[in-house]
Amino acid sequence: MDPNPTPESKKSLPPVVTHADIQQPVENSYVPPKTKKPFRYGRIAATVAIAGIVGLAAGYGGAKLAGSTSDQYSSRLTSGVDGNKIVTQEEENISSVVSKVSPSVVSIITQSQSSNFYFGNATEEGAGTGIIVSKDGYVMTNKHVINGASTVGIALADGTTYSDVKVLGSDPLNDVAFLKIPDVNNLPAAELGDSTSIRVGQKVIAIGNSLGQYQNTVTSGIVSGTGRPVSAQAGSQVETLTDLIQTDAAINPGNSGGPLLNLQGQVIGINTAIAADAQGIGFSIPIGATKGILKGVLEGKGVQRAYLGINYVPLTADVAEFYKLSVKKGAYVFNGEGKTAVAEGSPAADAGIKDKDIVTKVGDIEVGDRGSVSSLVAEYAPGDTIKLTVLRDGKTLTLDAKLTAFKS
Repeated sequence: MDPNPTPESKKSLPPVVTHADIQQPVENSYVPPKTKKPFRYGRIAATVAIAGIVGLAAGYGGAKLAGSTSDQYSSRLTSGVDGNKIVTQEEENISSVVSKVSPSVVSIITQSQSSNFYFGNATEEGAGTGIIVSKDGYVMTNKHVINGASTVGIALADGTTYSDVKVLGSDPLNDVAFLKIPDVNNLPAAELGDSTSIRVGQKVIAIGNSLGQYQNTVTSGIVSGTGRPVSAQAGSQVETLTDLIQTDAAINPGNSGGPLLNLQGQVIGINTAIAADAQGIGFSIPIGATKGILKGVLEGKGVQRAYLGINYVPLTADVAEFYKLSVKKGAYVFNGEGKTAVAEGSPAADAGIKDKDIVTKVGDIEVGDRGSVSSLVAEYAPGDTIKLTVLRDGKTLTLDAKLTAFKS
């Protein structure tokens, strides 16, 4: 048995989506000049050209009306009211959030070296987004944004750039990484919210470096669902992510690592993936799943993830019926391969958790709609002691588990 089992579901694999970042060649002396231009930028140019044609057509029509001597036409061209100044409460809320949080959102530019048989060595440039989480320069982003990078640079919202950014490390089980801008002490840090209390239908806002060139692009939408599992693809790499927030707020390439915000301007998620063959389906990592590691990072303890030490199956009505269980929410401690689901010598084993227990709460939070065991445990740091509510043979038990650091 793996000495460090990770939470997993025995149900079918989640759908494959694409990480919302950009990777493209920017320097290759062996590539003909015409292939250097990214295709994505060409599509943008085409879109702008079409918009220009529409604008010219509108201008021509306007000239004809303006040249008419008829009061009937001229009265339609003037107004005593500027409609742009009519602001709804929703617009006011969004504008307030954007003004508050935009200074905390950064663009991340990476360079990495690659080679292939035909073109030899090349430099690839990547673009993503990050969130300032402390005034002394700690930044959080997606792991896939900085994976394989030889250099990492950061541009602030005000245009200030840093080329000597340090990569501190990444979460071994989640798509999160931590960076440090050196020698700064007065950066605007974002406020982190509570991802366990979000609601389906709740209004949310996303900010990111769209397409790698439109810094601090703002989109809005709602929370479309919670607890989503996906397999996220970046190039040839595929990783399984669980317990994600689904949103219809537009998340575009380059948005990876940017914040998903509530109307209080608090970060409730980190935007990470999009369903490329669908519209309005994007995914964010709940911010609570980063808080335990972030606590250690800010305290100078490095990147360490809290570890409990169980394999489990997230309960749904179908799973409960299949295993003939009495409850439909929680985490069923089960391996399914004839092996124990509780790692020997782990915090779970020391706390007294046994195979076929059902974990129903982590602390005061119910396992299920408000988060999986993995996400809820990730709110804590190694060394913390947590209370677990467990259902065993129809009886409810409360167990204390002292978390340790995950070792890959």
